[in-house]
Amino acid sequence: MKPNEKARQHDLMMLDGFTMYLLSSAGSILNRAHAGIYQDMSQPLCHYFISSSHNTYLTDNQIGGASSTEAYIRALMKGCRCVELDCWEGSNGEPVIYHGHTLTSKILFRDAIESIRDYAFKQSPYPLILSLENHCGLEQQSAMARHMKTILGDMLLTQPLDGDTPKQLPSPEQLKWKILVKGKKLPEEKTESERGSFISSHEEETEDEDEKSTNSLQEIKPLQAKDATQISRELSDVVVYCRSVPFQSLPRAVHHQHSSEMSSFSERKARKLIKESGNLFVRYNTRHLSRVYPLGLKMNSSNYNPQEMWNAGCQLVALNFQTPGTEMDLNDGRFLVNGRCGYVLKPAWLRHSQSTFDPESPRRGTGQRPIALTVKVITAQQLPKLNKEKKSSIVDPFVRVEIHGVPADCCKKQTEYRLNNGFNPCWNETLTFQVRVPELALVRFAVEDYDTTSSNDFVGQATLPLPSVKEGYRHIHLLSKDGSPLSPATLFVHIKCRKM
Repeated sequence: MKPNEKARQHDLMMLDGFTMYLLSSAGSILNRAHAGIYQDMSQPLCHYFISSSHNTYLTDNQIGGASSTEAYIRALMKGCRCVELDCWEGSNGEPVIYHGHTLTSKILFRDAIESIRDYAFKQSPYPLILSLENHCGLEQQSAMARHMKTILGDMLLTQPLDGDTPKQLPSPEQLKWKILVKGKKLPEEKTESERGSFISSHEEETEDEDEKSTNSLQEIKPLQAKDATQISRELSDVVVYCRSVPFQSLPRAVHHQHSSEMSSFSERKARKLIKESGNLFVRYNTRHLSRVYPLGLKMNSSNYNPQEMWNAGCQLVALNFQTPGTEMDLNDGRFLVNGRCGYVLKPAWLRHSQSTFDPESPRRGTGQRPIALTVKVITAQQLPKLNKEKKSSIVDPFVRVEIHGVPADCCKKQTEYRLNNGFNPCWNETLTFQVRVPELALVRFAVEDYDTTSSNDFVGQATLPLPSVKEGYRHIHLLSKDGSPLSPATLFVHIKCRKM
């Protein structure tokens, strides 16, 4: 649009120019200073939330959905920094990836590694973690190691950075452009001939054996020779900083687990630890990486609420990226900032080894700064029709503002609906929230189509971290259910934050 010459000469802005300004990044609700890399990237890996995917290879549900290398590409291009590879015995000596004992299709391990090589660092330069769930015998484990070394080359980290395992994990900055393998590792003193004795009594609980105790794992009989109870030295050797170990108890792990050792927790186990020992779990996560994954019993690959796990400082909160919904909106919102690099620095009180923070009942005085948040929902612009074939499908929109954070902060409030107006509905309604721990909170703006006879239909949403919200009059660019832009649909709001 050509600027008005007279207005330009007098440093004035016409209405069209002002509208363009409001719709630009300068008028966005997201703080522009937070759009690029703005955080300290030199702290240990365990001090960051890390964007993580579960069953990354799937494009649909985990019972009969298709597996595809495209799914890895999509996750990596969204900034994901931890992808999962479920590895099983394949024909002709070639390991395959699929959801074992289901009807999901299979892809070659080698093909997945080639896609990972090509896209690992297109969105982010910071380290990528390959989370291996290994169900292969010794020969195909060795084949996996060879493929990773041959295909990934110098990108694959096979030795500690300083030649010795440090007392704390290295930083994302130190590990730039590197790919790390998460998996089981043979004890250093074991020789090649002794590897067969490394059996299930030393096994980490696998996701298929969800919630079984270490004792019950000892009772499991080997499933032929290909149940991965034996670990190949070649595969063991590519595991450096993310050694999978079985979790026994928080007190034991806090005092005896090495910084390069990590455990995986089902969502149920993680919730139990948060509820029963929240502060100790926070302290554990100041030194160690934790990976949380969805319960394997969910046939539709649904997700859990990741906010619960972030509240306790868990870093690798793995979600099914192929399943849209509020949970993935929260994940996208969490990692929207810091250059979308997949690493977001945890608040200071989630990084201190003697932290007194309890995610279930945070007390004032442990570093948090409560605020009063006021959101005036003014208007929306050009909301989409939900059924484009019907002229009568104009939406009756309302806006819901949600706070996702510690339990005491979780809250939802909404405006009234506006009948038959998706073009420029006007609300001018003010919603207020008290947020005790704003550093952890996410704000989700959801627009829905009101329906008197059935559930409301989703129109659009936008989610972002509360600390990255700009005050004043702001435009919010809405996203579709799968996270893609709904341009030109926007919300226009006024934001005010006041310290309490």
